[in-house]
Amino acid sequence: MSDRLKITTATRLPPEEVAAVLTVVAEATRADGVPPLNEAALLHLRRGHEGIEHLIAKAEGRLVGYAQRQDGTVPTGELVVLPVHRGQGVGTALLDAMIARGPVQVLAVGNRLAAQALARSHGMQPRRTLLIMERSLEDPVPDPRVPDGVIIRTFRLGADEDDWIAVNARAFSDHPEQGRLTRRDLDDRLAESWFDPAGFFVAIAAGRMVGFHWTKQHQDQLGEVYVLGVDPLAGGQGLGKALLTIGLQHLKRRGNTRVRLYVEAEHGAAIALYSAYGFRVASRDVMYASAELPPPPAGRT
Repeated sequence: MSDRLKITTATRLPPEEVAAVLTVVAEATRADGVPPLNEAALLHLRRGHEGIEHLIAKAEGRLVGYAQRQDGTVPTGELVVLPVHRGQGVGTALLDAMIARGPVQVLAVGNRLAAQALARSHGMQPRRTLLIMERSLEDPVPDPRVPDGVIIRTFRLGADEDDWIAVNARAFSDHPEQGRLTRRDLDDRLAESWFDPAGFFVAIAAGRMVGFHWTKQHQDQLGEVYVLGVDPLAGGQGLGKALLTIGLQHLKRRGNTRVRLYVEAEHGAAIALYSAYGFRVASRDVMYASAELPPPPAGRT
């Protein structure tokens, strides 16, 4: 196929190419059981974003693969190949094109064997691991124990956005993606069809937001601990446990039978919290990095 394969790049795609990429994503999801691109990449694809480069692979005029490269302190990429065209050099061509623009780290969702082999063939090494943890909601969920002086309520659209951005930045100050979310990033997520303010809980103490638990509803009775954070100045009083259990009870009331979350493998404290509430590792995503990139900062504990 390599003689017939053409790679083009763009900073923004027309609607018909976005639709074609989403078709490839859907077919890959059906084949693999997990989406090949994460939520941020899909938002950038559908809504556009500064610092994003789209790479399109076509064979005989048909879109057979897609990659996305995001600028940043450490450039990051993701890619997907139409299942019927795998093993024909499409993934290699897309990764070659990304690397030609400079060292990059690439997320392998599910860390499939083919992704591991592709990374090795380009001298890339594992840099970060994201754990996907799950628990049953058919098991009991403890009642929350809210710290004294704290009120937990739902998110107020049009009033809480800036406070949430500030608390999120403090709670995830050492996270390379979550801690750098902007107001536009938040607005993009609030505009998604799945967003429900009834499942977005914020903790208030002395009139100030000090923590939050944003849940997400999927299909097939699956809920998600989308993001849970506590202001470091409010830590050590059990607020994270209270927010976690309130969110789990909400997801259970909605009829979910399972709940999922994503957590960095280096984040020992968060993993300990989730494990104590019945979560177990179900799978892993791995970020592979070019050898030229500096090592990641020391892990969190």
